[in-house]
Amino acid sequence: MSAVEIEVKFRVEDVAALQERLSGLGFSCITPRTFERNMLYDTPDRRLRSQHSILRIRLYGERWVLTHKCVPENDDPEARHKRRVETETEIADGEALGSVFERLGYEPAFAYEKWRTEYADATGHCVIDETPIGVFAELEGPEEWIDRRAQELGLEPSVLLTKSYGRLFDDWRRETGSTAAHLTFAAVGSEALA
Repeated sequence: MSAVEIEVKFRVEDVAALQERLSGLGFSCITPRTFERNMLYDTPDRRLRSQHSILRIRLYGERWVLTHKCVPENDDPEARHKRRVETETEIADGEALGSVFERLGYEPAFAYEKWRTEYADATGHCVIDETPIGVFAELEGPEEWIDRRAQELGLEPSVLLTKSYGRLFDDWRRETGSTAAHLTFAAVGSEALA
């Protein structure tokens, strides 16, 4: 089933302080800190990326999830919130499905990892993602809810991000001169050790 996902990201400097603020705003932890590994598949000419579309297999704890995301019709690239049409389903074996994708002409294009902790209130979610390039949080829900919660968290509109982790990783590589090809703890960490 497809749904329109609406979200913003922001950098987190103090995870404990954010967790305390979320608790004070009535959020509950619905998934404790869990490791997540994502693989994006694309054609060799990166057709999906050029269309702002992704085909992803995610291993989240013990769960495999297949996701397709694309930009909705009449998308405003200057909008304050990121909007994507998201179709998602649980699958039994992500590695087997990845093999099927490869036989169909898709290839593993980009891997990214994070440790995710999920919080929710009655309307939306706030997740805290510990990535190899820093800690980010996402507010996901209706636009009015996102704006209200961002204000309650003391976030200025200028710190809210609509970029994907792939785009944030591209920015980080430009800023640091990194040659890492994937946003994984091993790839980014090995450069720090070099």
